[in-house]
This record gives sequence, C-alpha cells and structure tokens, in this order.
Amino acid sequence: MVDSLKKYREKRNFSVTPEPSGGGDTNEGELVFVIQKHWASRLHYDFRLELNGTMKSWAVPKGPSFDPSVKRMAVQVEDHPIAYNQFEGTIPKGQYGAGKVIIWDEGRWSPVGDPRRGYQSGHLKFSLAGQKMRGGWALVRFKGKSSERQPPWLLIKEKDEYAQPESEFSVVDEMPDSVVPLRDKKPATTSSAKSKSRKNGSTSSTESLPGRSAKIPAQMKPQLATLVDAMPRGAQDWLYEMKFDGYRILARIEGAEVKLFTRNGHDWSAKMPHLVRELSALQRDTGFGNAWLDGEIVVLSSEGIPSFQSLQNAFDTERTKDIVFYAFDLPYIAGRDISSEPLTLRRQLLQQLIEKSKKDSHLRFSEAFDKPISDLVASACKLGLEGVIGKRPSAPYVSRRSDNWIKVKCGRRQEFVIVGFTLPKGERTGFGALLLAVHGRDGGLRYAGKVGTGFDDYLLNDLHRKLVRIEQPVSAISEGRPPAGRDIRWVQPNLVCEVSFAQWTNGGHVRHATFKGLRTDKPAEEIVREKPVPAAKVAGKANATRRRRTESQVPTAKALKLSHPERVIDPSSGLTKLDLARYYALVAPLMMEHLHRRPVSFMRMPAGIQGEHFFQKHSDSAIAGVTMLPERLQPGHPPLMEIAKAEGILAAAQLNVVEFHTWNAIKTTIAKPDRMILDLDPGEGMQWQGVQQGAELVRVLLHELGLQSWLKTSGGKGLHVVVPIRRQYGWDTVKDFSAEIVRHLARTIPQLFVAKSGPRNRVGKIFADYLRNGFGSTTVAAWSARGRPGLPVSVPVAWDELSALKSSAQWTIATVHQRLDVGNDPWADYAPQGIAQAMKALGFDPSR
Repeated sequence: MVDSLKKYREKRNFSVTPEPSGGGDTNEGELVFVIQKHWASRLHYDFRLELNGTMKSWAVPKGPSFDPSVKRMAVQVEDHPIAYNQFEGTIPKGQYGAGKVIIWDEGRWSPVGDPRRGYQSGHLKFSLAGQKMRGGWALVRFKGKSSERQPPWLLIKEKDEYAQPESEFSVVDEMPDSVVPLRDKKPATTSSAKSKSRKNGSTSSTESLPGRSAKIPAQMKPQLATLVDAMPRGAQDWLYEMKFDGYRILARIEGAEVKLFTRNGHDWSAKMPHLVRELSALQRDTGFGNAWLDGEIVVLSSEGIPSFQSLQNAFDTERTKDIVFYAFDLPYIAGRDISSEPLTLRRQLLQQLIEKSKKDSHLRFSEAFDKPISDLVASACKLGLEGVIGKRPSAPYVSRRSDNWIKVKCGRRQEFVIVGFTLPKGERTGFGALLLAVHGRDGGLRYAGKVGTGFDDYLLNDLHRKLVRIEQPVSAISEGRPPAGRDIRWVQPNLVCEVSFAQWTNGGHVRHATFKGLRTDKPAEEIVREKPVPAAKVAGKANATRRRRTESQVPTAKALKLSHPERVIDPSSGLTKLDLARYYALVAPLMMEHLHRRPVSFMRMPAGIQGEHFFQKHSDSAIAGVTMLPERLQPGHPPLMEIAKAEGILAAAQLNVVEFHTWNAIKTTIAKPDRMILDLDPGEGMQWQGVQQGAELVRVLLHELGLQSWLKTSGGKGLHVVVPIRRQYGWDTVKDFSAEIVRHLARTIPQLFVAKSGPRNRVGKIFADYLRNGFGSTTVAAWSARGRPGLPVSVPVAWDELSALKSSAQWTIATVHQRLDVGNDPWADYAPQGIAQAMKALGFDPSR
C-alpha cells in the first residue's frame, strides 16, 4: 500500500513538535471535517476532509466565504492523519508550519455522489454540518494542475439558504475563535491513542486531553469568589462545595519539582514538606507530567470539620504534618492549558488524578454537595462550616475575582488589620482586646471596632509578644473616630486577623466579634470592608459565561448598512471602511470595558488616513448607541458623548471614525479623575529598545512611590503607562502631580527623559506626556485603531510582555486575531489606589 502520510512525516520532527505522528480511527458512517486557523508565517485556514483513511488538506489563505460569488483559493497540501483533527497548540519555531493552531470549526461532512471519484476528478461537492460552516460547498481543482506538487483548487459556497453576500457577513471576522469551548460534549473519539487512554483513565497522553498545548506558567493567580447575600435564583444551576476554613494554596508541579504557593505568590513549600512529597509521588506514579492544582489547606477537627485555629497553631508550632490539601480545580495538566474548558470537565480530570493518590494521603478532592439546594446552607451551618461556594459548571478558570464563583457565608466573617490593643484587666494576661481597621475609599485605615473574645491563654500571650515588637506611639487610623484612653497601645498596621461578628453598626464597627486567627497569607494593604453583592445580580446571568464571544454577543457589520464600504482608508495596506467596521464589530465587547461611562471623542477621517481629518468632542445630533451627556459636565459647550452600547462603535465607524479617545474620568464624577496616564513619546532618533527601557524605569519609580501601573501599546510610536487612582483629587492636582513625576524622571535620568514637550526638546529622548491628565484631555482607548499606515491598534499588555514587544504598532486590525484569546486579561487585576502617600514620598504638596 502507498503510505499516504509519508510526506507528512518527512516534514516533521515528532520529538519536538506536539503534532500527532499518526493514528486516528476512520469513520465510514460519518466523515469528519476540521478547519484549523493557523498563524504560521502568514495567517491562513487549513481545511481538512476525512477521506480514504486520512485528512485530505488544503490551505485557504483568506478562509471560507459564504458568498457564492467569492471563490477562495485553496492550495492542496500533504495528507494529514485523522488524529490531526483534534490538534490545537503551538508548533515550535524551526519546525514546519511553526505557529499557533486552533480548531476554528469542526463537524461532519456528507459528500454529494461518490467522494473518491469527485476527489480524483477535481470536482468534489459536499455539505458541511459544523459550528460555523453549514450547507453546500464545492472544491474545484484548476484544470491541468493535478500533477503539481501543491495543486491549486477553489473553495466555493453553493447557493442555498446559508449563502450571504460578503459585504454583509464575513464568517472569519465575525466568528474568529476556537470552537473547542463550545462543545456541549466531547465528540466521538477519533484517535486510537485517545480511546486507550480513556479506557484506563490515564491522563498522561496529551492527545487525550482538552484545552490547548502550552508551556506550564511560572506563576498563576487564583480565581476568587464574589460574596453574595443569599442563594441566587436558579441555584440548581450551580455546583456547590464546602467553603474551607483554611489557606488558599496553588500547587505547581513540573517534573520532580513541586512548589506550594499562597494566593499572593509566596512559596510555602518548605512549611509543608509532607504535601510536597505526596504530590511528587503522585506525579511519579501516574506520569501526568506538569500541572497546576488549586485548592485549600486545612486542619480537620476530630469531627472532620476544618478548624482555622488549629491550622494557625500548626504553623505557629511548626507541626504541619496533619495539614490536608483539598484540591478543587485543575487549570493546567500534562502540557495542556485547560483553564478555558468548563469547570465540570476540569473537575472530572482532577478527581481522576486525586483518586490515584495513596489511601493515607493528605491529598483530597473537594467533593460537591449532593444535598437538596434548599437545605444546603442550613446544613452547612449546622455542621459548623463557614459557608458554601457556588460555581457555574460551564465557566472557565480566570485569575481574578469573578461572579462565576460565589460564596454564601453562614455568618458575618472577614479579615481586619490590627492597629492596636488594650491592656488586660483583672486576671487576664497578654491584652484585653484588639483594635481593628479596614482600608477606606482613599486608601487610609478606618477604625472598625474591637474583638476581645476567641482567645485562650496561649494565644493571648503569643499574640501579645508579636504586638509589643511593632508598637508605635501614634495611631495609624486616618478615618473614623479611634478610641482614646490610657489603656490603649497602637501598633504598626502589619498584622491581619480573621474575625466573625454579628453585624456592622451604623458607625461602621463590628458588634459581638470573635477572634478566629491570624492571616499570614493576606497582605494588610488589601483588607477592605467586604460587602456582599445582591444574589439577584449574579442570578440573572446566563450559564454560558465564557469570555469568548458568541455571534449573539457581538455586533456585526451586517447590523449596520455602511455607506461606501469599499472606500479605502489606508492606501498602503488597501484596508477599507468595511474592514475597519468588521474589526470594530470583532473587538466591541473588549473595547466596551474601556469606554464604559467615559466621555469619548472621535477622530473622523472621511477621506482616509492621508486626507483631511478632524477631532469631534461634542455632538448635537443622535447617534445609535451613543448617549449625549448633560451640558453641566462641560458648561458652555454642546453635549459630550458616551458610547453606551456596543452598536455605538459601529455607528461611529459608519461616520468614518477611525480613532476613539476617552477622558480620565467617568461621567458621574467628572471633576475627579480616576486614572493618571503617562504617554511615553519618543523623539527623533530614539530606538524602540530605549522606549522599552524608559517604560520599565517609569514602572520602577511608580512602584517606589507605592503605586501599581498597567501598560498598553499606543498603536503609534510609544507606550501608555496607566495608573488607576481613587476619585479623591481634582484635575489640576492630578496633572501637577504627574508633571512632578516627569520632572523627577528628567532630573534623575536626563540621558533618557525630558520634561518639556516639543520635537526639538526630545531628540533622542522620551517625553513622558503628562498633559493628558488635564481637564478635557483625552487618550486613545484600548483596542482603538490608529489613523496610521497599516491601521495599528492600541492593545493592553502585561509588564512581563514588554521585553518581547517589537514595536508599539505590533498589532493591526488585520493581525489582531493573534491577540484576541488574551483580550483584556493583562488588566484583570486593574484597581484604583490612593495617591496621598505617593505624593508625600515625592515631596509633592497637593495644597500648593
């Protein structure tokens, strides 16, 4: 027999590439097809049909079109194994076809007539039943080309009920993502290796696992639950677990190395060597490769109930051998990132893994409750549990707080910062009560009351020794009225404790409080008053909570009749008004997060980027999806604009808007900005490496001032460093403070920074433009295109991505597909912060 996969194997080194070397079961009854979106040297779509025991394959540069009049070039390539129809991942550099691959669509195909005869003759007609591809299609080979090594064909849509004009619908633009997360259940097994692994329950074969191929992350932040005030409606649609009374731990396993990290990234491996040994043994015995496990460590009472105080004592006495690790999620396993897969699937794999641990192991699987929903919280409270955690079964794993996970507590309980203590009275030793505080809106500490119960003699004396070491003469409280008296001692606000209490008073103090233990896993600066979200707010969400967009969630260019869609906006790339509108339809859900509630200005370019353009801040006429704001926000001017709905982005595109610029304040508190931006603008002669270095130095300075910052490309020449701030100061104060930061940079590092604008002043240097922090000034929004050659895009990035950026125009509207699976994730932990201490550290007086 002719080896139809010989060419396929000759081109690949299977010790390097994660692609399958062969395998796969034929499906005589139902033939499968797959279309893989492939970011190789050029983005293209690999169209594959199962036939004669292999996947017949074509490379379609522009992807399919539902317009019968549009004939797409399809270059035939070597046959692929049937197992390839399950491949998602990244082909390493240096390998044939290096680049990222996703399963863009999959399903069944039915030939019209004899498929073997049609394939040989060069005229193959068929129908497709996939997530995206539907109806009749044809592959037609160019005449006289069958003997070529890579014969060209045409992929053509048949005229049927699914056909649509290209000007109204582009399936590759409006449905860009992988369909793997959309699978209601796993398709029939097509790989023999997969069949074997499922029979024996092994998770060692990466081909048998869902998700995408990925290198194990060096760090991972946990998903956090949102506190709700009651069980939500539709509670039966949630999965419920015990709310453990312990410390959150993420276990990273890479080969023989096991690390245990707290929620804040501190390595606690040395504190729990028995868990390290048991996880290492589990990896060795099962061979699952690398993994990240998320869970909670607890110490169980004699009744089997988690005891927070016992856990605290275990660490205090360095007797941690009884600590148990309850695992409840598995975002990464065996070289596969499965964080985007449904929770139910991740838990199924996790349970299979934990069940392989030894009988006397301290590794446990966090079982879901099987009690009736109506009795769940009451039963948990009767057992002495802290509460329950609810999780949406279909939701992905995200490294931030999300209402896809909720917590319902049996009583009021949260963390507080210890700011002082009272002296003991009578026969009591150590201290009388602890003075508590939480951080308020401006970042200062607000007095929250006392806790004087829940201590035994050992705790009173041990905690007293810790408090005496950090005594200070004055109170750290800046909000509320702190207590006074000779028996009060103040301490540095470094220690965090957990307290249960009956209720909050109107003055913001806890009533009937009981001490539960110290929290060494949470930093004091993160402690705020925890306010429950109404259950109705999370109950109204659909179960399909995946971050990936669906067709119903994304506005489409079809929904808006564009005038002159063929008008060329950028002559250098040939990109048209229709291309731009499709781009904005694609990123609208991501972009709305940055436009929400902010006044917006438009950069309109009716004659393209080379023609005349103008900046529009106001409008006196209605625009679909755009709200006109009250004139009082900017007296003496026509109304400011806000994009209230995603359709407003497309309506603006119809008006030839290329760029969207936003204010540094939201509409409800227009007088007090909620962010500060430094626009790093390089002068002539400044190389990109200098801009990268400058951004890192700005970040270091801000960090030294106690400020966290976030980064995005400008889509032009520079970078935007964004500092979210609490709405505490007016425009002039924030602008003057940002100017002082820039002057400090120019004084400290004059070889790189200047404090004056203007091209002549910044030749070979960077001007960190602080002028954008003035009232009425704007900055281009994240995901906005720029009116420059190629139509580059401003994109949020993580700081650890800075060194790999090639330029600020790294992504354009034509190449941004490569970034959509990351989306706004680099800014997931974006949060406002107080700047009073930073001003003080820089010697800036806000009252001047």
